Amino acid sequence: MMPVARISLLRGHSRDYIAALSASLHRAMVATFEVPESDRFHVIHQHERHELFIDPHYLCGPRSDGFVLIAITAGRPRSVQVKQNFYRRLAEELGASPGIRSEDVMVVIAANAPVDWSFGRGEASMLRGANQ
Repeated sequence: MMPVARISLLRGHSRDYIAALSASLHRAMVATFEVPESDRFHVIHQHERHELFIDPHYLCGPRSDGFVLIAITAGRPRSVQVKQNFYRRLAEELGASPGIRSEDVMVVIAANAPVDWSFGRGEASMLRGANQ
């Protein structure tokens, strides 16, 4: 199953910046997170300052206004090694383009089951083969 990524950051970034962020995330997912090239589902939310509360010093800070939170619903679970490789590659890709500091990249991954996905038509799309 393909992941869906929800990306949250402060408002004010250009279309080019957002496109670069999405492209870098996708490159990292394809290279290390076992995602096919054609599976790209990203939803990007730009928030007003009063809508995004981030502790600037918790664990890997200090964080800046360039902070980005990437919440990934992954479908099937990935191994610890796959996740660690993904985190490193993602920080590299986002550092290169659009220029996000590694301290400003937070990732949360949640796995779920095939029955939790519907891609349309009111069907549990990932179960079609199992139900036929």
